[in-house]
Amino acid sequence: MSQSNNNFATGFFLGSLVGSVLGGILGATLATRRNDNLESDELLNGNTQNELKNADLDFRADAEIEAARRRLESKIAQLNETIDDVRNQLGTMNKVSSD
Repeated sequence: MSQSNNNFATGFFLGSLVGSVLGGILGATLATRRNDNLESDELLNGNTQNELKNADLDFRADAEIEAARRRLESKIAQLNETIDDVRNQLGTMNKVSSD
């Protein structure tokens, strides 16, 4: 039984090591090829797709920020109105209780 467990552990660790090495080599190879393809596409297009995507994201971010700012201004205006109403109600209550 001990021999079987020892063989299993050895095989497991050896398989993990071989799989890690092969996975690392494959990942590095694919990443290099993908990077080379992106660079060649950028050279052919002149304008990179990344620049276009970044410009689009910047525009969207600016539009979202502007919309959020408008919503916040609206909420602040509502809060100010509510504060004024409460202040007026408390002021009339204080005048009534003083009399």
